[in-house]
Amino acid sequence: MSSPFMKLWGVPILLGILTLIGLLSALFGDGVWDAVSALALGTPVAVGAWFSLRRKPN
Repeated sequence: MSSPFMKLWGVPILLGILTLIGLLSALFGDGVWDAVSALALGTPVAVGAWFSLRRKPN
């Protein structure tokens, strides 16, 4: 059973870690690291777009 802290903050922490990985891989890497940074930085954007564009129940 997960703690209330992780239930509330688990996904935002994960998205923050992905953002950090994406920024660092874009800064320090080249080649395959460009793809890693694009995926890592695109995931939080896709999640944000998904939740902002989904239909809300009436």
